[in-house]
Order: sequence, then structure tokens, then C-alpha cells
Amino acid sequence: MKLLVVSDSHGSKKEIKELAEKYKGKVNAMIHCGDSELSADDEALTAYLAVRGNCDMDGRLPDDLAEEINGNTILVTHGHLYGIKMSLMKLRYRAEESGAKFVFFGHSHTLGAEMVNGTLYLNPGSILLPRGRQERTYALVEASEDMVKVEFLTHDHEVVEEQEFSL
Repeated sequence: MKLLVVSDSHGSKKEIKELAEKYKGKVNAMIHCGDSELSADDEALTAYLAVRGNCDMDGRLPDDLAEEINGNTILVTHGHLYGIKMSLMKLRYRAEESGAKFVFFGHSHTLGAEMVNGTLYLNPGSILLPRGRQERTYALVEASEDMVKVEFLTHDHEVVEEQEFSL
């Protein structure tokens, strides 16, 4: 399974359109973790499984999305409703409730990934307004039966960080 994960594009269609074009047919799903500031039916967002962030006004976007992709339950949320800037504890409870093995969120504009009790928690950073670093980032997640590889890439598609986790 291979996934593209992006977040916090804040009204900029250019970046998410370019990513959709680049990865079309190369990933199993494209995920937007909120704060697109676009309507649910905007053409730039239609390629993505997308959720509503604190800056999104379109109520048609869900707060959370749990999808099964290649036999893996994936939970997508923006993170503001779970207080992710303070702790991942509320998000962990939600992940356990949904049986998610992959949890993708945004909100803090800070990239990071960690494996907790066999579940990957990943924030791709921001494709437009990063915090804590200069690079605008997104993530590629590639999972096999026994391993998960995460690559954080710049908007120019250069790898800035890689991590591998055992399952």
C-alpha cells in the first residue's frame, strides 16, 4: 500500500493539484488532512480523501474519515478537535475505537511520525505554511506486511527525512 498525505494547503490549489497529477496512478490513495480552505467539490480537492480543518468552512467535509485501503483501516482528521498540539492521547483513543493502523492529521504545520502500539501517527507538515522548518512538506507512506516506510518530501519533491517502522 502506498499513500500520499498532505495537509494545511490554506487556499492554495497549485500545490495539491501538482501533487495529484504527479502521483495519479502511483498511490492507492491521496489524503488531505484539512485546512484546504476549499469547498468539498472543488476540482483541486476531488482526487483526495479530505477532512475539515478549523479553517475550512464547507460543512460537507467530514471532521473524521475512517477508510479501509488494502485491508488497513486509516483514520484521517485535522487534529484540532483532539488537541494534538498538547498531546496525542485523545487521538489515540479515537484510533483505538476505529481500529486504525494508520492515523493522519495536520493542524500544527509540523511534520512528524511515530509508531505507538502498532499504529502509525503521522503529520505531513504543511504544504504551504510550515512551522519549525523552512521546507513546505508532504509525506509518502509505503506499507508492507512487516514494515512501514515514511518519506517527508518538499514541495519540490526532495526527500528531507525518512523513517522506517517495523509492524
